[in-house]
Amino acid sequence: MFQSRVISLILKRNKASLNSILANFKETTSFRASSSSLSSSSSTVARSSLYGFRPLYKGNYMPSWRNMSTAAAVGMENKEGLKLLVTGGPRAQKAVGIWLFGSAAWVFSMVILGGITRLTRSGLSMTDWKFTGSLPPLSDEEWLQEFEKYKQSPEYKRVNKGMSLEDFKFIYWMEYAHRMWGRGLGIIFALPFSYFLRKGYITLRLGLKLSALFALGAGQGLIGWWMVKSGLEEPPSEYAQPRVSPYRLTAHLTSAFVIYTGLFWTALSVVMPEPPAESVAWVRGAAKVKKLALPVSFIVGITAVSGAFVAGNDAGHAYNTFPKMGDTWIPDDIFNMKPLIRNFFENTSMVQLDHRILATTTLLSIGALWWSTRKLDIHPAIRSLIGSTVGMAALQVTLGISTLLSYVPVSLGTAHQAGALTLLTLMILLNHTTRKPSVSLLKSLPQVAKTTF
Repeated sequence: MFQSRVISLILKRNKASLNSILANFKETTSFRASSSSLSSSSSTVARSSLYGFRPLYKGNYMPSWRNMSTAAAVGMENKEGLKLLVTGGPRAQKAVGIWLFGSAAWVFSMVILGGITRLTRSGLSMTDWKFTGSLPPLSDEEWLQEFEKYKQSPEYKRVNKGMSLEDFKFIYWMEYAHRMWGRGLGIIFALPFSYFLRKGYITLRLGLKLSALFALGAGQGLIGWWMVKSGLEEPPSEYAQPRVSPYRLTAHLTSAFVIYTGLFWTALSVVMPEPPAESVAWVRGAAKVKKLALPVSFIVGITAVSGAFVAGNDAGHAYNTFPKMGDTWIPDDIFNMKPLIRNFFENTSMVQLDHRILATTTLLSIGALWWSTRKLDIHPAIRSLIGSTVGMAALQVTLGISTLLSYVPVSLGTAHQAGALTLLTLMILLNHTTRKPSVSLLKSLPQVAKTTF
């Protein structure tokens, strides 16, 4: 329903603007004259896009650009090979970009808060869920009622029996904050989205992308409750501690990573419609980096997913030694479960071994990326990104080992989860920066860069 309203609003606004253009055809002839300067100005577009939110367009065609409708703008952009996601000029582009970067940062903080909630074992403190949320307990009587609900849960009976009301309040507030922070994200996303739609800044292509991300965000709340609900069920064994399903926890975390990736990539596309390029040689070098960065990004993503299975199985509390796992390199029980495939997702020993191997592979792959590109003729920004990614990968492995050796303290565990998302951020930025420029920009570039940064 929400997506349909978004699309209809975009199309309606485009239709009205197009009729206005047709009615004032003589006035729009000035755009034809000014659009001829677009090809010569495309190099300026790419250069200015390197500097964050600087105005992306210069030249005498700007006034006509501001008065164009979404439909007309998209048509012109396709003709010249440059497809903008936002209309309305640099100010609109900056406003939408700030909003999307802010939303991505909010998701980042959600992941961190979720990690703290899990590490403090607060996630099962609230035994019910409402989509719109509710007020927290405000009186002693209401707190006692919530506490009584929690006392019926397997976690209280097997892990926290005898917990005081004050201790319960702490874990309750942690889970409550995590849930309400997620609902807050929905508000700070939906309200500006509606405003920008009414202003006509959002193109159809961008509107569809953002509607899909909004739907994923709404579904994330349902996935979160689906995950929590699994931890409120009685464990299959009387000796097992209650915990959420590792499959559902992985689905919840992976969904958050997907939403973050979508928001961050879209924000970059809004503020940097063209990749940094000063010469054809740099474009060719970026293409070579892109071919290497894509498989490395896949390895980074798989490693992050394997980390979710480590968390879901509490595998970080086993084999707190490195580089060996206990007294051996490979534990004897890694294939104890039947069928065999279960070991990769539920066997504590195998899950931790997988994560160790993948983390090492990630570090070596990023190191190989740096080594393979060190002599390429590429833009300084790309070279700097590759170096930063190598440093972050080394730091992330160090955090992982430290977390393991320290028996997963909240501080290090949270830092390790934040490190995973930071490393993913750098890989997203690297892939976005090395994408192919538009045809108009390619035609305007010299063979060799003349500018020194």
